[in-house]
Amino acid sequence: MLVYAAVEEGQCGEVFRRNTRSAQPKHEERRHNNTPASRCHVMFVQKSCQKPVDKYIEYDPVIILIDAILCKAQAYRHILFNTKVNIHGKLCVFCLLCEAYLRWSQLQGSQQSSDPADIIRYTKEWDFYAMFGLAALELVVFLAAVLLFLWAAQGLLTSRLQPSMLLKALLLSSYGKLLLIPAVIWEHDYSPLCFSLIKLFVLTSNSQAIRVILNSSRRLSVLAVLVGFALETTAAHSFQNMHWFR
Repeated sequence: MLVYAAVEEGQCGEVFRRNTRSAQPKHEERRHNNTPASRCHVMFVQKSCQKPVDKYIEYDPVIILIDAILCKAQAYRHILFNTKVNIHGKLCVFCLLCEAYLRWSQLQGSQQSSDPADIIRYTKEWDFYAMFGLAALELVVFLAAVLLFLWAAQGLLTSRLQPSMLLKALLLSSYGKLLLIPAVIWEHDYSPLCFSLIKLFVLTSNSQAIRVILNSSRRLSVLAVLVGFALETTAAHSFQNMHWFR
């Protein structure tokens, strides 16, 4: 697989782009574990410092995943620009299912009724579908709020806003919601604290993804995420007050 990234002028390895005008290929073929030469990576190096543009090209996926969990910007750049990861749609649906299951389990524990109509309703699990719809609506509000905020702040950006890439980055960086399932399974007295920490981790990952995609300042990316979170929380309270979600 060829490397599709290069760095712009400035500090080595800081900014990735989908061109190779500022980088040169290293004329060296490397074989790893008897990998055919046709599948070997072409290492691009920055002209100014002769260092690899993307050091993660030859790293083990486990190391890349660990660095991504640690929210390292260069690991995010590698995943978003130099890999063909197209699971953001499936990951989004699975994360929504996890969030819906969490809310549904909390609703089941708080509502106890002997009414036969309620028993039939729970048998059909309409509440779970309602929670899934609520989680989906809140996600749409969050994504729309972040996009609108960044669109309004385009004058502060050094890169052109690409909605499709930004949405992909936000969806991929929300993988932390998968931790909701083990938090529900291993329920204990500190579960609310775990849920809060998971939410904080997801927001931090979203902020780092915005920073990497747009090459923006940390302050702007954090502010965009906070605006999205505030509007998402407001929408959640509004939706919960509607009769259909009660």
